[in-house]
Amino acid sequence: MTTCPHDHCLGSAVEAIGDTPLVDLQRFAAHLHGRILTKLEYLNPGYSKKDRIARQIIEDAEQEGALHPGQTVVELTSGNTGTGLALVCAVKGYPFVAVMSRGNSPERARMMAALGAEVVLVDQLPGSPLGQVSGGDLERVDRETVRLVAERNAFRADQFHHHGNFRAHYLHTGPEILRQAGEPIDAFCDFVGTGGTFAGCAAALREAHPGTRCYVVEPEGAAVLAGLPLVRPNHRIQGGGYALPNLFPQSVRIDGFLEVSDEEAISAARGLARMEGLFVGFSSGANVAAASKLLQGPCRGQTVVTILNDSGLKYLSTDLWA
Repeated sequence: MTTCPHDHCLGSAVEAIGDTPLVDLQRFAAHLHGRILTKLEYLNPGYSKKDRIARQIIEDAEQEGALHPGQTVVELTSGNTGTGLALVCAVKGYPFVAVMSRGNSPERARMMAALGAEVVLVDQLPGSPLGQVSGGDLERVDRETVRLVAERNAFRADQFHHHGNFRAHYLHTGPEILRQAGEPIDAFCDFVGTGGTFAGCAAALREAHPGTRCYVVEPEGAAVLAGLPLVRPNHRIQGGGYALPNLFPQSVRIDGFLEVSDEEAISAARGLARMEGLFVGFSSGANVAAASKLLQGPCRGQTVVTILNDSGLKYLSTDLWA
C-alpha cells in the first residue's frame, strides 16, 4: 500500500481505521452511580466498528496467502461489515460482493454500492417485517453467500469464524481502551453479533486487569447466548440476537448476560443524541442501556466501558429517528 510522503497525512482510508476516541458520558450518566466510557467506533471511515475486522481479515488473508491479487471477496453482512470490506477492497483493488437481507436498512446497501461493491439483496422469510431480521432470514443470506463463493471462486471474509475478527479487537480496540482510560476498567459490555468485539476486548482488558468483568448484551426475547428460548426473533436491534451456531467463541469467560428491549435501546440512542451529541444506531443504544443497568446493579459506583458501534446515519429510514 502506498504511503503519504508527508508525516502528517495517511496513505489511504484504510490507515484511518482505529484510534477512535473514548468519551465519558457525563451528561447521560449524571443520574447514575458511576461512569460510562464509550468508544466512538462510528467515527471509523465506514462509520462502524466493523471497519476494524474488515481490515484485519483482509490483511491476515493476504499474509497467509488465502487471498490473491484481483480475487473477488464475498461476505454476508447486515451492512456494517460489508461497508468496511467495501472500503478496504476499494483501496486494495479487490472486487467485493456483499450479500444482505432486504430486512436491513437500505442506507447500508446504498453506501456499499457507492463504495464500489456489488450488493446482492436476499428476500426475507414470509412474514418477516422490514427492519427486523431473524435468524431464519440470515440463514437464507448464508446459503446465497455459499453459492456465490463457489460460483465466483471467491475468498469468503467469514466474519463469523475468521480469526481476524477476534484479532482486530484483541490487538487494537482493547489496548486502545486501556491506554485512553488510563485506569483499571471495572466492567465491559457489548452487544454481541459475531462475538469478535466482545471476545477480543475481553481478552485484552483481562490480560491487563484480571478483575475486569465482561458482560454480553443481547436483545430481549432473543438471548440465545444466555441459553434462553428464542421468543422474539424479529427484534429491531440489527446485527445480533441470531440463533445461529458457532457465532461466539466458547472459550471466552462471560461474567453475565444483559437483555435490552427495543424500547430501551431506542430511548438510550435518542438520549445520547440529545444529551451528548452522539448520533448512533440501535445496538449502540442497547450497549449504553446495558451499561446503565450495570451501574444500577452489580457495578454501582464503578466504571463501565462499552462501544458505540455505528452511526445513526445508517438508520434514517427507520423510526429510530422519526
